[in-house]
Amino acid sequence: MTRSVLFFLFLLATSSVMAQDADVRKLQQESLRPVKRDIPDTGNHTWRTGGAYQLNIGQGSQSNWAAGGDDFSFTVNTSLRLFGFYKKDKHSWDNTFDVSFGYLNTTSLGSRKNDDRFDLLSKYGFSLNKRFNLATLANFRSQFLKGYTYPNNIKTFASDFLSPAYLVLSQGIDYKPSSDLSIFISPVTSRWVFVKDSSLAAKGEYGVQHNTHSINQNGAFATIGYQRSFNKMVSYKSRIDLFSNYKKDPQNVDVFMTNVLSAKVAKYIAFSWNVDMIYDDDVRLFGENNSSPALQFKSIIGIGLQVKI
Repeated sequence: MTRSVLFFLFLLATSSVMAQDADVRKLQQESLRPVKRDIPDTGNHTWRTGGAYQLNIGQGSQSNWAAGGDDFSFTVNTSLRLFGFYKKDKHSWDNTFDVSFGYLNTTSLGSRKNDDRFDLLSKYGFSLNKRFNLATLANFRSQFLKGYTYPNNIKTFASDFLSPAYLVLSQGIDYKPSSDLSIFISPVTSRWVFVKDSSLAAKGEYGVQHNTHSINQNGAFATIGYQRSFNKMVSYKSRIDLFSNYKKDPQNVDVFMTNVLSAKVAKYIAFSWNVDMIYDDDVRLFGENNSSPALQFKSIIGIGLQVKI
């Protein structure tokens, strides 16, 4: 009996030791495994947003200056540029909103605007392949305040809020060979020109019929957008819109082009050069009789505050 009990205790102890040894080996194997770190988020970010605000101010004064010039001058120019780009699977949606306003005051000329524009562009695309999208585009462009021309130094009312305003709806092909460049072409485009001000509408300005406030034009449309940061300091943005009216003088292509070159000189200080060009065959405010179209050109150079958004 005693031998049986001793044999049983021996088996129990042996089993316990073997079990503990197995547990020890398992713990040793677990300790040798590499520790799993948190898996980084590799999901696609569907939205990319941002923008920039810029403010340039200049002032000059003189007294009894033999070389001549204005006794006092003051200029201020401000701009806001926002963007929101959406991309997921085969769908993309590009949105930009640009606002610019400028004011100058001199002793001889008085107060005048030298810039006034807001421009909203929205484009939806469905990917056909890596470079081509089937796209739908909408663009709305106008100004905030009254504008004047000065033929022979005579102040003449020429424009106002929504006078004119341009709305473009277009469907076509969007070619994107790189992330910097987009070329949109459409043979089927509708453009509306609005003239809210009754005095301008009565004259039939900006292509509307006399005493009407809008006109619809059908034609071909193309827009080329280019945006690139050459380094952390210098960036360039350009856009050119082309429109040919099928119903009236399609060979006279309307052109709208804007260019912005920006170079940072400090954290919140930047140099900027804005160049805009417009040719609209329906804007007949120029020439000897103030009744002809002409290439409109505007260049503004400044240095001032720039804040990234």
